[in-house]
Amino acid sequence: MIESLLTLAAVIGVIFLLALPQIRTAVTWRAIITPLASIIGSGFLVIGPILNHAYGGWAPLGMLALCGLAYLFGIVMRQNIRDRMDRTSLSKVPSVLEFSSSWALSVAYVISVTYYLNLFGAFAVRVTPFNDPVYARIVTSIVLLVVVIIGWTRGFHALEKLEQASVTLKLAIIGGLLVGLALFFGDTATSDALVFNTPNENIWGSIILLFGLIVTVQGFETSRYLGNEYDDETLIRSMRYAQWISTGIYLAYILLLAYTFRSGEFTLTETAIIDLMSKVAPILPALLIAAALSAQFSAAIADTGGCGGLVDELTQHKVSAKQTYLMICVVGIALTWFADIFAIISYASRAFAAYYALQCMVAASRSWTLRKSLMGTIAYGSLALLGLAILILGQSVE
Repeated sequence: MIESLLTLAAVIGVIFLLALPQIRTAVTWRAIITPLASIIGSGFLVIGPILNHAYGGWAPLGMLALCGLAYLFGIVMRQNIRDRMDRTSLSKVPSVLEFSSSWALSVAYVISVTYYLNLFGAFAVRVTPFNDPVYARIVTSIVLLVVVIIGWTRGFHALEKLEQASVTLKLAIIGGLLVGLALFFGDTATSDALVFNTPNENIWGSIILLFGLIVTVQGFETSRYLGNEYDDETLIRSMRYAQWISTGIYLAYILLLAYTFRSGEFTLTETAIIDLMSKVAPILPALLIAAALSAQFSAAIADTGGCGGLVDELTQHKVSAKQTYLMICVVGIALTWFADIFAIISYASRAFAAYYALQCMVAASRSWTLRKSLMGTIAYGSLALLGLAILILGQSVE
C-alpha cells in the first residue's frame, strides 16, 4: 500500500511541477518537451523487458550504447540545423539527398504509426477478458480507421490539446514508475536478493538487436521540425537537453529494473512491463495502461499528420494529406496482421536508420563544401555507413 501511495504522490507531484507557470511557459522547456516526450514515449513501455531478457545483467550497458548511438545521430541533426542558418549552404547540398531524406522520414512515419497503435491495441486489451493478439490486432485496425476518419473529416488540430495533456501524463507516470522502482530496488537490496541475470544473446546478436531497437530512442529529430516556433539555437539546445534528460531517465530505469527481476519471471511480450510493475506497486499497471493508451494515440496522430503534410509537400500537392492518411491505414493494417510487434519495431528502426544515414550524408556534403573539413567529412560519412549497417542488419527480438 505504501508503495502505491508514494508512487501516486510522485505522479501528482510531477503533474503539479509541470503545471507551474514558470516551467510551463518557459520557451526552452516548451521546446524540450516535444522531443523528450517522443524519445521516452513508446520505447519506455517495451525497452526494459527486452534488454533485461536479451542482455541480462549487462542491460544498463546495452541501454547506454543505444542512447550513445542515438546521441551520435543527434550530433548530426544539430549540425544540419546550424548549417541551415547559412541559407547559401542549402544550394550546395545535392537536392537528391534532402529529397531522399524527406521520403525516408515519411516511410518511417508510416511504420511508426503502426508501431504506436499496435502498442495501443496490446495495452487496451491487456486487463480485459479479450487479452489475445487477435483482439489486440482488431483494436489496432479499428483505431487506424478512426485516425483516417478524423484526418479526413476534422483534421488533427482539434486533438492538439489531447497531445499536450498526454505528454504531461506520460512524464508524470514515468516519474511515478521510477519512484516505485527505486523503492522496490531498495527493498530487494535490503533483503540481499538482487540478481545478475545471464544474457540470452551473444556479442553479435546483441549488436544487431541493438540496431533493431533504435526506434525506442528515436524522436530527438522532431526538434528540427519545430522551426516555425523557435529559433535555430533554441532547437539545438532543446534536442541536446532532451537527449541528456532521456538518457538519464532510461539509465535509471534500466539500472533499477535489471537487477531486481530474475530471468524467467516474465514472458517477453509487448506488455511484459505490466507483469513486472504489478510486483512493484499495485497501482502501476493501471497507470501504465492509461499512459500507454493516451501516449500512443497522440503519438500516432502527430506522426500521421506529419506524414500527410510531408508527402503533400514532396509531391507538390499531387498526393494530398488525406490520400496519405488512407495509405497509412492500408499499410498499417497489413503490417498489423502480417507482422508481430517486435518485427514492426525492427522495421521502424530500419526506416529511421535510413533517414539518419541520409542526414549524415547531407552533413558530410556540407562539411566538405562549406568548411573543407576532411575530418568532419570522414566522421559524418562514417556515421552514414553506420546508419546503413543498421538498415541492413537490424534484428528484431526473437
